[in-house]
Amino acid sequence: MNRMMGITEKFPEFRLQACVSLEMGKEFKEISSAALQGKWSVVFFWPLDFTFVCPTEIAEFGRSYAQFKERGAEVYGVSCDSQFVHLAWRQNHADLKNLPFAMLADYRKDLSESLGILHPQLKAPLRATYIVDPEGVIRWVSVNDLSVGRNVKEVIRTLDALQTDENCPCNWEKGQKTLG
Repeated sequence: MNRMMGITEKFPEFRLQACVSLEMGKEFKEISSAALQGKWSVVFFWPLDFTFVCPTEIAEFGRSYAQFKERGAEVYGVSCDSQFVHLAWRQNHADLKNLPFAMLADYRKDLSESLGILHPQLKAPLRATYIVDPEGVIRWVSVNDLSVGRNVKEVIRTLDALQTDENCPCNWEKGQKTLG
């Protein structure tokens, strides 16, 4: 397994197919790392489609999408399933039908491997979340084991803190005083 990439490193370049819609003829689109340039991005990984913890996280990112957009951030979800599996899952899971963000297909696991987030035995991505700044630099990363879902509210809180470009105390939330 590659070393896990972290804070201050450039997010790796990628070019992946993605499921972006349920509309016939508009289901898929290629998305590259160029899409991250010039805006804040949240890129989160889950191990596999058609599992149990994953849809709870993906659906929560979908419900919280407007909050990310208010902050000028785009959300990208990624797993090692193909774009066709992503489409089938969206078509068959009520909580995923109307997702407002792209589900990227890291089918060859190149991006997951570059980031160093493949589970050592199962070779599926860990539950990693990256906040990437407009210059493509990783500013925050959180990685959970396969059995534990992440906290989307904490991702939003951290994005808020990073966007202040100031020192933020423990448990700081948007609207509270920073440390300057």
